[in-house]
Parts: sequence; structure tokens; C-alpha cells
Amino acid sequence: MKAEIITVGTEILLGDILNTNCRYLSRELAAMGIEMYYQITVGDNEERLLKTLEESLNRSDIVICTGGLGPTEDDITKEVCAKYFGYELELHKPSLDAMIERFKHMNRVPTKNNEKQAYFPKEAYILKNDNGTAPGCIMEKEGKMIVVLPGPPKEMESMFENYVKPYLSKLTDDVIESEVLRIIGVGESKVENDILDIIDSQTNPTIATYAKGYECTLRITAKAKSVEEAKELIKPMSDEMKRRFGQSLYATGETSIEEVVAKMLVENNLKIAVAESCTGGMVSASLINYPGISSVFMEGCVTYSNEAKMKSLGVKKETLDIYRAVSDKCAKEMASGVAARYNTNVGIATTGIAGPGGGTDEKPVGLVYFGIYINGKVITKKYVFNGDRQGVRERATRTILNDLRLELLNMEK
Repeated sequence: MKAEIITVGTEILLGDILNTNCRYLSRELAAMGIEMYYQITVGDNEERLLKTLEESLNRSDIVICTGGLGPTEDDITKEVCAKYFGYELELHKPSLDAMIERFKHMNRVPTKNNEKQAYFPKEAYILKNDNGTAPGCIMEKEGKMIVVLPGPPKEMESMFENYVKPYLSKLTDDVIESEVLRIIGVGESKVENDILDIIDSQTNPTIATYAKGYECTLRITAKAKSVEEAKELIKPMSDEMKRRFGQSLYATGETSIEEVVAKMLVENNLKIAVAESCTGGMVSASLINYPGISSVFMEGCVTYSNEAKMKSLGVKKETLDIYRAVSDKCAKEMASGVAARYNTNVGIATTGIAGPGGGTDEKPVGLVYFGIYINGKVITKKYVFNGDRQGVRERATRTILNDLRLELLNMEK
């Protein structure tokens, strides 16, 4: 089967909204073994959308449309798709009842134009919206299919996962199963180079690399007659990836680096305190995302000024005068100081130049030092990150968490 994605919305064309739906749908369709050659964005215009639907369905079996299911006059996707197939819209009472109930739960009353969201062709298969007021639908005619999904990613992803994926899975006798491996500290180009021999000879299962948020993911996908058979095909390749990438491969599935680190701290009952300068609380916030972290997370301090570093963490004035705040000496004293202040097993610290100004030839923008204290031992790390101010801070946050993970792994040996 071949599929195409049409994203509908003038706001996307103008760049007001980032189109993350295409990325999600592309990966999900690929994992299901559905080929995709085109992604198109169209504004809220009936004539252009009709023409795009015609071109797409001439090339492909399935078109997935996202966006344009709201209650306003410029939300036209469902209506245009129905018009393309020559279907009339009529009120779908279960959808209207579900919408009224959802508004009641929110202590709101739907307006007259909200009823527009409950009109569908009688030939359509209705897709329930578990996170919003706009149901989706699937329309079919003469071997062609249009899947109509809402634009908000939370609504679209849930609808696709819960209702569209099972519907599409029935169209084939094969089962598609995937496993995602998460790698940090290794660039996508190097990851691909290190597995090029497998990529060049792959048949079933297949493997693909993706860059995501300063990390790299590997998706191994197998096609078989059952889930169990597909998993058996995946396992040897998964084991080989774990062998090749070692400790750089930190998790499978949707697990994040902060989840892995926080879980290690909780399971080993290692109390932690965090001192941050350039990251401004991002490291602490990442760890606090993990439920149960309160059993080991003592405190996070943002000691941005030199005065705060001296007063709160015990950083020596001579250190700041001689080596300055952005130095390995300062990072070391910050980490050991925050651990001593709260009597924790672990203390970590960040200090750096996030930019855009403040850099010199000796200490450029992007220079960041980490301090990591674990049970009396303290080490420092130095990095120079590329990117804007936010990018440097995000990269520093993920990197120090990974460095802490590696130190904790080495401690266990």
C-alpha cells in the first residue's frame, strides 16, 4: 500500500505552527510497512484541497489529512473530502452526544457551530476523539481511502494509535512490529556509518536511524505472520546494536535519559542535589519529571551570580577571582558544595557561557563545565556546544544527565 499525508491549514503554510504531525505519521506508517512518497501542506482553500486530493489519490491508495476539523467556517477538510467522493454529510447523533457530554465535563456549553463537528457521510467510519471535540473519520470508495484526523498533535496521535492503526492493520495479513533503541552521545552520521554493513544488506528486519533532540534513535522493523515471530526476527539485530554501541545505547522504546537517570538514583537510594548556573534549573526540572524522585531529590539551586555561588555552595572567592565562574575549578567546588550542603551521595553542577554574548577566544560561547560528585569523588567535564542560547542549555542538560548515568554505571561495576 502507498500513502500520502496532506496537512491542511494556512497557519502551517505561514509558519505560525510547527508541523510535527507529518513526522509522527511518517514514522508510524513506515513501521506498518506502508510506503509513503509525498507530504503536502495546503491552505484552507476548497479548490486547492480538491485538486491536491485528486493528485494524491491518483498516485496512492491512502491519503491521510490532518487539520481543519474545527467548528469555524475555514475548517473545511471533512467537507471537501466528502465532496471529493460525492458523499453527503448528515448528523451523527453519537458524535453529537459525546461532544455535549465532553463540554458538560468542562463546565462549558457548545455553541451552534460546534454541531458542525458531528456531521459525517453515512458511508464514513467514525473515529472517536478521546482528547477533543472533533471526531475524525475514514472514507472509502473504489479502492481509495481518505483518513481525516484533527490537527492538534495530542488529539491526532491518540486517534491514530487507538483507531486508525488497528483499522489499517486489518488490510494486510502480515504483522509489523518495531523496536526503538535510543542512543546518546553519538551523532546520527556516525551511528549510520557504524551500521552501514547491516543497512546495505538488510531485508527483514530493516533498521533506520533518526536524529531526535540531540540524540539518535534506531528503529528495527520486522514483518511476519505474528507478533511473536516478528519479535524473534528483531532480537538478533537488537542484540547486535547493543553490542556495537555499548553504554551509548541507554534505553529502548520511548524512555528518556532523565527517566533512566532518575530511576537509577531511586533504585539505588542515592540522594542528589543539583547546582545550576547556565542551565538555569533545566537539569532539576528534567529529573523532577520522574514520579517518585522525591525520595532522593533533595534540592536544586540556581546559583547564577558569583555571590550566590559563594554564599550557597561555598565556592571560594579566590577560585572565582583567578579561574572565573566558567571553569573546571568552579564546577568542582559547586558540585561538592551542593552535596555537602544537603549531605547527599550525589551533587552535580553546571556553569558555562550560553550566549549569545560573553564569549572570548579563550572561553567561547557554548563552553560549559560540569561537576559530578559521587560519594566523596568529584570529577569535571568540559564541553563546547553549538547552537543558540536555548540550544546550548538543552544540550548541556541532556549531556550532564548522560555523564551522570555513565558514572553511576561505572560505580556499579
